[in-house]
Amino acid sequence: MKQIDLNADLGESPTAIANGTQQQLLQFITSANIACGGHAGDQATMRTTIQQCQKSNVAIGAHPSYPDRPNFGRTPIEISPAHLAASLTAQLESLIEIANELGVRVTHLKPHGALYNAAAQDARIAQTIVDSVRHHPHLILYGLRGSVMLDVFQKAGFRTAREAFADRAYQPDGTLRPRHLPGAILTDPHQIAANILALTHQADTICIHSDTKNAPEIAQAVRAALTAQGFTLSPL
Repeated sequence: MKQIDLNADLGESPTAIANGTQQQLLQFITSANIACGGHAGDQATMRTTIQQCQKSNVAIGAHPSYPDRPNFGRTPIEISPAHLAASLTAQLESLIEIANELGVRVTHLKPHGALYNAAAQDARIAQTIVDSVRHHPHLILYGLRGSVMLDVFQKAGFRTAREAFADRAYQPDGTLRPRHLPGAILTDPHQIAANILALTHQADTICIHSDTKNAPEIAQAVRAALTAQGFTLSPL
C-alpha cells in the first residue's frame, strides 16, 4: 500500500484562523507545521492551532525560522550559529510547552522559509538545526528531497522525511524556484493536481503553503488526486 503525508504550514496568520481558512485546510492535510514565534505566531495562535489540529486528528510539528518577523522569515539574515541554535531551540520549546499543556505530542520539525532553503544547500546551517533539537531525538526532521540537509539530519541519527512542494516550481538543480521569479508559486488547483504524481517519487510528504492563494482548494484537489492513484494519506 502506498502511503504519503500531506502537510501545511499553519499558525502563521490570525486572519486565516479567524475567517476559517485554516480550519478548512485542516480537513485535507495529515500534518501541520506550526509557526512558533520566529517568523510568525505567538502563544495564542499556537494554542488555537494545536487545538484545531487535535479536533481534526492532524499531527503537530514545529515550524521554526530565522528570528525575522518583519520579513516573515523569507529573507536570509546574518546570524551566528550559536544565536541561531538558541533561537530555534526557544521556538521549539515554546510550542512543546503548549502542546504538553494540551496533552499532545510534537512529532516533527520543519524549518521555515529562508532557513529551509539555506539548510538545503549548506551543511553548516543544517547542522545548526540539528544542534537546536538534540534534546528531542524522537522528532522527525522534514527536508527538501535530495538535499544536503537530509544527509546531515540522518547522520545525526534523526528520522527524516523527504519533502516535495505542491504549490512551488523547481529549478533545474532541484531547489525551489525563488519566490520573486515568475511562475515560482502555483495557484491553480487543477494544474497542481494533474502534476502531483511527479512529486510523489522519492518523497514522503507533500507540502501546501497555507498563504498560497486557494490553499484549501489546492489541498482538496491534491488529496483527491493522491487517493485516486491509490495512496493512503496519513501522518509519518
